Amino acid sequence: MLFLLFLRPALAGQQTILIVGDSISAAYGMSLEQGWVAIMAGQIAETHPDYSVVNASISGETSGGGLQRLPGLLEQHRPAVVVIELGGNDGLRGYPLLTLRSNLSGMVKLSEESGAEVIIIPMEIPPNYGKRYIEGFRESYIIVTENSNGILAPFLLDGIATSSNMMQADGIHPTIEVQTDMVENFLPTLLKVLP
Repeated sequence: MLFLLFLRPALAGQQTILIVGDSISAAYGMSLEQGWVAIMAGQIAETHPDYSVVNASISGETSGGGLQRLPGLLEQHRPAVVVIELGGNDGLRGYPLLTLRSNLSGMVKLSEESGAEVIIIPMEIPPNYGKRYIEGFRESYIIVTENSNGILAPFLLDGIATSSNMMQADGIHPTIEVQTDMVENFLPTLLKVLP
């Protein structure tokens, strides 16, 4: 089920930042208002009041699902910036890396063709998937970004994912307490594309 979170009512003349992600951006295990996207939206409201944030993230979403939903989201919101935070579920399910790359590339292409700036947030997967797959997974984000005009952000959970006290019991999702740290990891990249 999709819940779009309009973090501020869009006003006439405002531009939209569209977040298309999975459970990491859909605030798994907490209310949407406690997640990193909502916290970031509050900061953007203060520093860039001409921008509104729409969170179109869904727990369990894959890059294929994101690609399928994106045309409708672009048409509805006409975003100035598209943030893609997907791929973690592809990796956890062992999907082929070429499929991941193709889906992410398709999302970037559609977004750029709509006139949006694109930011890709890379994901990581647990070490038990094997060195070859993990390295190829990481490279996928670099390859997609290098073949586009998109910007590669830092890993959202940098400094968080390896600390058990910062992660929920499942070891995959961050706690409420570190959502502001995630904003700090990402916000400098977003500010590069905002005037």
